[in-house]
Amino acid sequence: MHLTAEHISCHINGKQILNDISYSFTEGKRIGIIGANGAGKSTLLKILCLLNKNFAGTVALNGENIKHFNRTDLAKIMAILPQEREIPSDVTIKQLTSYGRFPYRKIFGSSNPADDRDAITWALKVTQLTEFADRQVSTLSGGERQRAWLAMTLAQKPKILLLDEPTTYLDIKHQLEVMEIISDINKRYGMTIIMVLHDLNHAKMFTDELLIIKNGSIFKSGSSKTILTVDVVNRVFGVNADIFTNQKGDKFVLPVSIAK
Repeated sequence: MHLTAEHISCHINGKQILNDISYSFTEGKRIGIIGANGAGKSTLLKILCLLNKNFAGTVALNGENIKHFNRTDLAKIMAILPQEREIPSDVTIKQLTSYGRFPYRKIFGSSNPADDRDAITWALKVTQLTEFADRQVSTLSGGERQRAWLAMTLAQKPKILLLDEPTTYLDIKHQLEVMEIISDINKRYGMTIIMVLHDLNHAKMFTDELLIIKNGSIFKSGSSKTILTVDVVNRVFGVNADIFTNQKGDKFVLPVSIAK
């Protein structure tokens, strides 16, 4: 499914958050959205899946306005994992994952229990949680818990997955673990991934395209390999940075001081 945003603007409490955003998200790619705090990244992500309906402009799937889709049909195409989420402490990983099957449920149960079982089994497998399926989510480490939430989202079997800062509060190892799982899902299943990221080097390593937002507008967009220059980092984030090359020969950005 091809997702496009056309002339998106949004005001919240009288303040303009987004201003005339237009972008075509390449199908089957990993697209990162980056920018300083308050730039409008999370707002854009919520608009893309109608969690926020108070905007001007059009979001379209294969050319059709998503406001024409009913909630259930849209949830079979797009799934979002937001930053804010709460669950009862006694829920198991398998139960949490099963919540992702809500678009396929009828009033008195599932329309296809076999499909539900297969989707839940698949989501637990790709997030490496099969052996923990019966553990309560409250007993998990931060990285395991994030993977459990990801499993729930994947159980929707979406074609487009939206992630809002998927590695927040995780240590370095678990950040890499989650990002590698996300990239593997994209590679194996061709799922379009759109994610808000704070770590600039994760943005370079784990995306194909970057959409850089500054003050509610698109500052720059393009290939993740080339777009993050020292000048861009300075102008968007207000910091001075160096470029360094890692042991694989890839170039990365290292912020070194606040720009004067």
